[in-house]
Amino acid sequence: MRVRDELRMNVNQQPHMASPYGQPQPGYQGYPQPGYGGGHVPSGYPAQYAAYNGPDSAYQQGPPQGMRGPPTSGAPPVSGAQNYSQFGQGETQNGPPPMGAPPQRPPVSQPYTPAVVNLSGPQPLYDQQFGAPPVGMQQMTNQMASMQVGSTAPSPAGPGYAPPSVSQAPISSAYTPAAPPTFSLTSTAPTHPPPTEAMAQAPPRSYYGAPPPAQQPFPNAAPPFSSTGPTQPQAPPPVSQQSFSQVPPVSQPPFSTALPPGPTQSYGGPHPPTQPSFPRPPLPTSQLSNFPGGPPPTSTSSQIPGGMQPQPPVSQPSPYHSGPPPNTSGFPPQVGAPPRPPLAGMQGPPMASQGPLMAQANHVPPSQPGMPPSPINAALSGPPPQPGMQGYPPQQNGAFGQVRGPQPGYAGPYSGQPNYGVPPAAPAPAPTAPKRLDPDSIPSPIQVIEDDKANKGSEPFTTGVRGQAPPLVTTKFQARDQGNASPRYIRCTAYNMPCNADMAKQSQVPLAAVIKPLATLPPDESPPYLVDHGESGPIRCNRCKAYMCPYMQFIEGGRRFQCGFCSCVTEVPPHYFQHLDHTGKRVDCYDRPELSMGSYEFMATVDYCKNNKIPQPPAYIFLIDVSYNAVKNGMVGIVCQELKTLLDYLPRQNPDVESNIRVGFVTYNKVLHFYNVKGSLAQPQMMVVSDVADMFVPLLDGFLVNVSESRMVIESLLDQIPEMFADTRETETVFGPVIQAGLEALKAADCAGKLFVFHSSLPIAEAPGKLKNREDKKLVGTDKEKSLFQPQVSFYNTLAKECVAQGCCVDLFIFPNQYVDVATLGVVPTSTGGSIYKYTYFQASTDQERFLNDLRRDVQKQVGFDAVMRVRTSTGIRATDFFGSFYMSNTTDVELAGLDCDKTVTVEFRHDDKLSEETGALMQCAVLYTSCNGQRRLRIHNMAVNCCAQLADLYRNCETDTIINFFVKYAYRSILSSPTKNVRDSLVNQCAQILACYRKNCASPSSAGQLILPECMKLLPVYLNCVLKSDVLQPGADVSLDDRAYLRQLISAMDVAESHVFFYPRLLPLQQLDVESMSLPVAVRDSEERLSRGGVYLLENGLNIFLWVGVNAQQELLQNIFGTTAFSQIDPGMTSLPALDNPFSKRLREIIESVRAQRSRYMKLMVVKQEDKLELIFKHFLVEDKSNNGGASYVDFLCHMHKEIRQLLS
Repeated sequence: MRVRDELRMNVNQQPHMASPYGQPQPGYQGYPQPGYGGGHVPSGYPAQYAAYNGPDSAYQQGPPQGMRGPPTSGAPPVSGAQNYSQFGQGETQNGPPPMGAPPQRPPVSQPYTPAVVNLSGPQPLYDQQFGAPPVGMQQMTNQMASMQVGSTAPSPAGPGYAPPSVSQAPISSAYTPAAPPTFSLTSTAPTHPPPTEAMAQAPPRSYYGAPPPAQQPFPNAAPPFSSTGPTQPQAPPPVSQQSFSQVPPVSQPPFSTALPPGPTQSYGGPHPPTQPSFPRPPLPTSQLSNFPGGPPPTSTSSQIPGGMQPQPPVSQPSPYHSGPPPNTSGFPPQVGAPPRPPLAGMQGPPMASQGPLMAQANHVPPSQPGMPPSPINAALSGPPPQPGMQGYPPQQNGAFGQVRGPQPGYAGPYSGQPNYGVPPAAPAPAPTAPKRLDPDSIPSPIQVIEDDKANKGSEPFTTGVRGQAPPLVTTKFQARDQGNASPRYIRCTAYNMPCNADMAKQSQVPLAAVIKPLATLPPDESPPYLVDHGESGPIRCNRCKAYMCPYMQFIEGGRRFQCGFCSCVTEVPPHYFQHLDHTGKRVDCYDRPELSMGSYEFMATVDYCKNNKIPQPPAYIFLIDVSYNAVKNGMVGIVCQELKTLLDYLPRQNPDVESNIRVGFVTYNKVLHFYNVKGSLAQPQMMVVSDVADMFVPLLDGFLVNVSESRMVIESLLDQIPEMFADTRETETVFGPVIQAGLEALKAADCAGKLFVFHSSLPIAEAPGKLKNREDKKLVGTDKEKSLFQPQVSFYNTLAKECVAQGCCVDLFIFPNQYVDVATLGVVPTSTGGSIYKYTYFQASTDQERFLNDLRRDVQKQVGFDAVMRVRTSTGIRATDFFGSFYMSNTTDVELAGLDCDKTVTVEFRHDDKLSEETGALMQCAVLYTSCNGQRRLRIHNMAVNCCAQLADLYRNCETDTIINFFVKYAYRSILSSPTKNVRDSLVNQCAQILACYRKNCASPSSAGQLILPECMKLLPVYLNCVLKSDVLQPGADVSLDDRAYLRQLISAMDVAESHVFFYPRLLPLQQLDVESMSLPVAVRDSEERLSRGGVYLLENGLNIFLWVGVNAQQELLQNIFGTTAFSQIDPGMTSLPALDNPFSKRLREIIESVRAQRSRYMKLMVVKQEDKLELIFKHFLVEDKSNNGGASYVDFLCHMHKEIRQLLS
């Protein structure tokens, strides 16, 4: 099955003016902020808008008078398995719309009806509606993104392209990517990197202030075509103005050789039908659907000999360029053409042809003989298509890249080119300013997520096919292990690996795997089988020591096997011998998990144990800060109360058997207090160690105990601790000796284990590991900023190494009221495979629920101790770099004192030889660990991916979410050694190189004005922009250093699902919630203009949940959720919703609980009322908008990325 694998769009648009939220929301009139309804925009035109009145059922769409809607094109899908979907106003539209599709608004964006914009000068008045956009927006729409699925032969002119004009011989070769040319991309980092976004826990900033300072336009890259013309300065357009300055394009049919007759309907045609909401049924393959109204124009890029450069709005500071604004340049009208309106923002010679956003397919079914190409939309048809165009290189590899006819009335791009069939020119409207790039015309994460759910969510994902990309992390699916590890355990950045290092270097696509060895599986998937080979242990390759797996080839009747990794031949032990069947497989293949499954476990023998001794069961030690702050904020009392019940839920292998994990207790401030809780004692005994410089454990017997044997003594201790320290005045704490104490206790007991440290303040007491306050905001943004992420002292690095050697994992719960130097305190947790939980300004009343849920999950979750992980690969590649929370004493072994079900290790691969397309590339991750009941086990995960010799195949099978996960971890580690600006620049540069390589080597020839994105990477720019704006890489003034260090350490061990929702939060419109259905409403994009004032939205990012309530929310909705009909009576301080007896309240609370259950951290609920001060924090997570700390909006960043790509290509 071949699917479309490319998306084209023009980003040579004027980006939106003043406000990052393109359309005003009524109700903001009181604030003098440009872009909202009441203010006047800099050009002097008043921006007038009608109030938003909620969703409009009979929504009318249509092009304005005097304009023609954007051409769309598409071939029908071939298989019925695909779901096609279509968004409003230029969201990716897959295939032509079905006949009779009901006009209906997609749920993804909020409808609104702007009033007419009055401009001076003669021009047609029209209603601007959220429908098929006028022709000037053809560069912005990706209504052409059609998915072609099929296996029919390509058309005579190559896949999906009309043949050249009759005077030329038709070109018949289909697209076959050539061997990669020696193209070395120059790495030109932007002079000013795209800015990024501020932290959630920010004190509110003034959001509705005066208009921002003037913004300078983007510098223009040198365009390929030139045109001379007088420069005419032009006033910038008003924010709300949607104006169009391009004449409708003439285009060529995609699938026909004859010129089909048909009326030309170019000006003032009827309104097109509105876009149907997704999903849509596919069209039948036997014929193209016909719509009334003549043949459609199906265009790729309008051959206007000039194009607009993206320009930031005049009223905002440009993130990318400073300097005087360039002159605008006009065009002389061609003979017989309407006068060409000047394009504001043009600088220098104009660009080559521009076209709409468009997907390219590698395979397109040919049109039926004798059938004209079907119109996509009756009202979109324009002048008849051109028979051909001379002098332009034939295009290939695209469903919609067919050669374009010239603009009516304009000379073609090459001298002597005829203009066939051009209707007489109509008088043009008066010159108007260019329009911003429409957010609905650029790739939508929501659309991609919903398409994947529709296409891959219904069928189980079987892992048996090598190199098959799994469903996205946002899709709920069932995985069936048939020889490769489930995507819940391993996700790769690319499932087609380049065959050689040159190709990998040329593409710049990172080759990496995100491995989550102990991932929790859903209830409908079975956990890995446990294989016990007895005393002989697992069967392994003699040379590379790879474990027996489905990639081993048995030979000589089953007496030997050839390793799939190193090709070495090894004897099969007699007890493991089995005969082969006629296909060469062992007859017991499907009875043995290690021969048929991608993931399984081996029981390890004593040879795999430390010091060749069977390990003791692990121990959990709780170390509680009892200094003044910890007692005063309630933490000590809450921990002691909770532990009384929590100790019954320690992890165990068998749920019916009691856990054999032993527990111990320590309290500390400047000194440490150890407790003897032996079951035979009537009362616990306390021993104080005040010599913290030389830490030792004062007792062995009675410190680590079995919970059931010592229950009464433990409960007595936990009751007494809060009373004992209730009146403490000690404010100073130690930290290093606390970890040393736990480590010494584990050493004395000769076991592995976990320390749970509850800590409140910077350890300034005289002791090893003493720290000073080094928070210095003046260093932020300088070359010395990296020092703030590095540990202050080397003491903790040494301590971490000792902890790993003993199998002592540390989980840290911190409750700071001020700077505590998380960068240093976090060294031991992150090096030992532990976790950090941070509760800034902890208050028992509001934060207790979050803390207790985190603590319960942390204590109960499955964890392995004393783990060593090694990744083996087949000849040709090797694992070269590792990211995550672990320690490495050599270049191959990842050592983890503790490995829990949430931790991931990210592995980067490099070529050390050539790979072959036949054998593919293999990797095997083996983790040796001690289970929570003291068994030594080996968990094995195997993965095979394809290899490819063509770049096009590499770009067809990548996973953007995993690439972003890798980029984040790489960048977050880089800030330890490089300034954050350099790190941001290198991210932008690598992303631009990936896309430029695709453009140069895989896409069909087209104008430089088009941005072409591979289908599977079309969300790379939006997700990368979210990373660049993150608090770690581009903090706002209110983001603390501790928060940045905390996030850096947290995200370094995140899996793909969590990093995805963290950087692109999920935003659910609750007003569309159906209480009868178990499904959630379709999410909306993370932008303020998607929020309806009459709605209520739930936003979650894995760490926070926000409930945003619009000022005009329906009273019934408020009554159902909050028990009050008045917006003013909603308490923004509530952290849980009232349990009301109505279906909506019950369903909403179920949704919040189920969302929390999906995440590894408990998310505290924050209620945000529109226009309340808390709304600033909420807006921080609307990642498609500009951020307060200078982060670019999605639209602006896309323009910037396009500029970077063009610089690389030129």
